[in-house]
Amino acid sequence: MKRIRCLAVDDEGYAINMIADYITKVPYMELVGTTTSAIEALSQIQSGEIDLVFLDIQMPELSGLQFLSLCGDKCKVILTTAYAEYALEGFDHGVIDYLLKPIALDRFLKAAQKAFDQITGINYRTTSQQPAQTAPKVTSPAHDYIFIKGDSKSKFLKVDHRDILYVQGLKNYVSVFTLTQRFVTYQSLRDIIELLPQPPFYRVHKSYIVSVNKIRMIDGQMIYIGEQAIPIGESYRDSFMAMIKDGSNREQ
Repeated sequence: MKRIRCLAVDDEGYAINMIADYITKVPYMELVGTTTSAIEALSQIQSGEIDLVFLDIQMPELSGLQFLSLCGDKCKVILTTAYAEYALEGFDHGVIDYLLKPIALDRFLKAAQKAFDQITGINYRTTSQQPAQTAPKVTSPAHDYIFIKGDSKSKFLKVDHRDILYVQGLKNYVSVFTLTQRFVTYQSLRDIIELLPQPPFYRVHKSYIVSVNKIRMIDGQMIYIGEQAIPIGESYRDSFMAMIKDGSNREQ
């Protein structure tokens, strides 16, 4: 089976690491490289060695939409962003798909299959049936816990995934709320989301990560975990609700 050569472009470390990790889980994709510079990415594309770019829209040197205008038909593009309002313009540039952050693995795999179909001209669903081992493999995290920094450089606190209810990011620190206590760390929310498996953890707001397994109710723009109300950010709502509805459909 043809391997699609991929480049991940994003100015945020946690996002580029997530995309790179997802690419390695897809047997017909090959991660050629990652970069935080859209200009460097354009240079790599000119070499003709890139089939597919996962591209963030909000880049400091060159926006994703400017990038699309410059790269022309040198490669295919899947946009990755936290801003849903750019979707229509992105599709006007002929992108394969548009992934809203935080990106769930199952949603990423759907976009990967679209890319396979368009780039190879072969229907993935047909070829994936023979042999069965060509289907994407979803791997579980290596551990069911995380270590977060304590109140000194040499102190680290172990927190089990199953105990975490939600994580709240404040100005100078992050609080991890569990079934029995609250842990405080001076790491950033970005640092924490990199450590947690997605799913079941999703970032639903610029200041919140939740465990979907612990949600009691969703009511409008609010998530309820126990009696705690957690807002859903506008830029996260579409991808979060799509994941919720997708999970509901699978259970029926």
